[in-house]
Amino acid sequence: MTVSTAIARLNAADPDFARHLDHLLSWESVSDDAVNQRVLDIIKAVRERGDAALVEFTQRFDGVDAKSIDDLILGRERLELALTRITDTQREALEKAANRVRMYHERQKQDSWQYTEADGTVLGQKVTPLDRAGLYVPGGKASYPSSVLMNAIPAKVAGVTEVVMVVPTPRGEVNELVLAAACIAGVDRVFTVGGAQAVAALAYGTESVPQVDKIVGPGNIYVATAKRHVFGQVGIDMIAGPSEILVVCDGQTDPDWIAMDLFSQAEHDEDAQAILVSPDAAFLDRVAASIDKLLPTMERAEIIEKSINGRGALIQVRDMQQAIEVANRIAPEHLELSVAEPQAWLPQIRHAGAIFMGRHTSEALGDYCAGPNHVLPTSGTARFSSPLGVYDFQKRSSIIFCSEQGASELGHTASVLARGESLTAHARSAEYRILTQDKGN
Repeated sequence: MTVSTAIARLNAADPDFARHLDHLLSWESVSDDAVNQRVLDIIKAVRERGDAALVEFTQRFDGVDAKSIDDLILGRERLELALTRITDTQREALEKAANRVRMYHERQKQDSWQYTEADGTVLGQKVTPLDRAGLYVPGGKASYPSSVLMNAIPAKVAGVTEVVMVVPTPRGEVNELVLAAACIAGVDRVFTVGGAQAVAALAYGTESVPQVDKIVGPGNIYVATAKRHVFGQVGIDMIAGPSEILVVCDGQTDPDWIAMDLFSQAEHDEDAQAILVSPDAAFLDRVAASIDKLLPTMERAEIIEKSINGRGALIQVRDMQQAIEVANRIAPEHLELSVAEPQAWLPQIRHAGAIFMGRHTSEALGDYCAGPNHVLPTSGTARFSSPLGVYDFQKRSSIIFCSEQGASELGHTASVLARGESLTAHARSAEYRILTQDKGN
């Protein structure tokens, strides 16, 4: 197999740099009209025919010989069996990763709060977990037990009563690591269905699949399109784009390390994006040489090659200050600060899904076992979005209790504003509660 790279080289001093960067970063969903219509048809069928539609679609799309919905349900005992079918080393790694993810997310828990004003009025916020969350997990050979941990554990830490997992098993292929991860993470029910039909089942419910309040987890274009359509009926985590990494380096890290860090995201798929920013032109040359040297050694070399050639870049900047400016402009999913003193630059980072500090902190550690969530905003959405967390599985209700005096005092203010909006019933509702001695005030 022959592979070669022609990674783009950009220079921030180029007058056309902004245009070239915008072009590099642009990414369009491949959800065309045909995909969109197929997804709508599938959703409609699941809503109308429930379990029967799930069985039919699973037979057709996944090649599974299911006679009824019972053939597509895995009980807790099957998840526990998976723990015995993986190696001791794999189980130990899953349990260690799960413990670290759980400890990190325990710190994200939000508590209810209240305060009392001088007149006895009580204001506050009640934090309540969702009743039920749905977790979509890709199936078959491209399976990600780490995603099970990252999606299910925050839900359980938040106090979600039931976590329902859907995972396709194409041609009956079951991934024991995924089921073992589900067992460790505390998943309550598993259905071996996938695609848009699984999303529809979670969103609307069927005779067997319970309706959930929120759907999380990655999937292909059919899954992403379905999540977009059911949003509003249920909550969703995000519509994720291709994986991406931005490395900011001062030129002092081993170029082989940096090349492999870029590969770690490029190997996800051809649309993934790997970018290196550095003020050291000679270092960019050394990394380019490392890319060419190491690429033929990679199992997914062809995917990496297409990703690097299609959407990758080596960007030269004036200095580290400009490197940080470019990083904020890109707002990457993963940002590595591979520099001597990363803490010194951290206050200036405004937009990034996850920030990996220092030369020894590879993005891969965050993917699996560091503790923070690996479900991150992509395609520049780190400008306004956050990693998946416990807060995504909690909702907040406002608490308002007015004392007699407090209702009288606030009634004056509400009356003025309501009448200003010509909402007389609002005004009179508030005015009824104004105390007699206050009415002339």
